Amino acid sequence: MSSIITIALSKGRILDDTLPLLAAAGIEPEDDIKKSRKLIFTTNQPNVRLVVLRATDVPTYVQHGVADLGVAGKDVLMEHGYDGLYEPLDLKIATCRLMTAAMKGATPKSGRIKVATKFVNIAKRYYAGKGIQVDIIKLYGGMELAPLMGLADEIVDIVDTGNTLVANGLEPREKICDISSRLIANSASMKMKHASLQPILDKLAQAVGAE
Repeated sequence: MSSIITIALSKGRILDDTLPLLAAAGIEPEDDIKKSRKLIFTTNQPNVRLVVLRATDVPTYVQHGVADLGVAGKDVLMEHGYDGLYEPLDLKIATCRLMTAAMKGATPKSGRIKVATKFVNIAKRYYAGKGIQVDIIKLYGGMELAPLMGLADEIVDIVDTGNTLVANGLEPREKICDISSRLIANSASMKMKHASLQPILDKLAQAVGAE
């Protein structure tokens, strides 16, 4: 197992919130991640490198040990599953809610309903837990369009301000869970590289506490 520590970061809003925490923990990329087209970045720590990925791919890279640590939203982790992963720290960044939503004022449909979402596994578990039969329709974006066009009765999606729902004539219904970004670790790496990883975890925990 390589002595280099690889940390997988999620693109977008999570990346913006993660970089200051890493800096507080003494890890800073040697190039400007936001301006560079590179995907792998060396840092001021000779044994630490960063890789920037689509958020949904971060758990896969960590699970397979290609990355030792990663930063991913709780929603992505719940959808992916935790096989081979360890979640040592809630970074308390990129907070939002995972909710159901439907057309504003629409009477909840009885019987089997159609639900559009990219969170297929979460939605299946959620509705099964409520004893509601569903047909899940997987979409990759623009969930609000599904009820508007009659494709689905409800959606399961991330809600931050809720403004997008309102602008499209929808309303949030039930909260499935609160979401924030988590630090995850490869289970094997935590055993094999514990002496190298633990100081990073400790410094990040301090940085989160200081926030």
